[in-house]
Order: sequence, then C-alpha cells, then structure tokens
Amino acid sequence: VQLQASGGGLVQAGDSLKLSCAASGRTFENYGMGWFRQAPGKERVLVAAISWSGLTTFYVDSVKGRFTISRDNAKDMVHLQMNSLEPNDTAVYYCATSNFKYTRYQSDYNSWGPGTLVTVSS
Repeated sequence: VQLQASGGGLVQAGDSLKLSCAASGRTFENYGMGWFRQAPGKERVLVAAISWSGLTTFYVDSVKGRFTISRDNAKDMVHLQMNSLEPNDTAVYYCATSNFKYTRYQSDYNSWGPGTLVTVSS
C-alpha cells in the first residue's frame, strides 16, 4: 500500500488546516485508517483513527473537539480537518493504515506514508 499525505503548512494559532491522504495499492475501503503526528524530539503518536466504513472514529484527548477525521472511499482518500490549531499541534503528520477494519492501537498500524509538516505559530 502507498500513502501520500498533503496539506501541511505554516499557520497561526487559531487557524484551520485540512490534511489529505491518498491511498493506493490495495482495496482502500476494507481497512481502517489513522493519522499520526511526531513533534520535534518526541515519539510518533496516533491522534485520530477511522473505521473502514467511516462510522467509528477515535481521537486522542488533546485534539478532541478540534480535529475531525473523515474518509472518502470512492476516492481512496482520508482527511484530517484541524481547527483551532495550537502551537503544540506543530508536528509532522503521517497517515497510516493497518490490516484491521478499525483499530485505535498504535501498534496495529504497519504502513505509513511520507509525512507533511504542520507548523503553528503563536
């Protein structure tokens, strides 16, 4: 499976940004997807996950109410809408997939694409 994230950039605190990830190489609609981020000097962590159908989602507490994960199975795309961005959201963001229809466990993800950098200035 190949994953390509896009949409990162430099924004100010309080702004919004939408990340997108294009998937190819296998039947996209059969698998759950996730967005990870890695801040400078920190480990990569899962921030949002979505089931194969889009009906089940997971968010880490720090982004609940601000980020929304969605998917378009017709276009093999997954998105992360990020609102009310904070400087602590600064990180490289990666989309990822697993072999499960849905999982919120980081260790279940086994494929990542190149990341896209999000920088939030104060």
